[in-house]
Amino acid sequence: MLTIGRILFAVLFIASGATKLLDIPATAQAITAKVAMPSVLTTYTSQLEAAAEMPIAQILAIAAGGVELVCGLLIALNLGARFFAIILVLFVSVATFYFHNFWDLAGDERTNNMIHALKNLSLIGALLMIAGQGRRQKEAEGGYSDV
Repeated sequence: MLTIGRILFAVLFIASGATKLLDIPATAQAITAKVAMPSVLTTYTSQLEAAAEMPIAQILAIAAGGVELVCGLLIALNLGARFFAIILVLFVSVATFYFHNFWDLAGDERTNNMIHALKNLSLIGALLMIAGQGRRQKEAEGGYSDV
């Protein structure tokens, strides 16, 4: 049951990451609209832009899609699931802060973003359950005993 639940849960991140990677321009545009780079990082972001020969929003779009897709797949396959669940906790926390800042909004937009923020809070809870699950000891197989 846990395996099926973990796989079904991971589908959300796999699909979301694939969607971001399949439409990088739209993802980069959303990032540009919501994320303001702190001026203290300007030196580093301009170096990254020069090295990658693409704007920082596009780099972040690729990184966001990659993180969701890879972490989702590895959680579904139970390969380092605890570690990748923690990575997604950090990712979802940052995404919630920048993209669902209901505290700065009013009216229907506030309500809609609060619902998304609460949904993300639930996702963080589930990710923490995956991270806290721990490795189970395999039960000893029945064998011959000394007679």
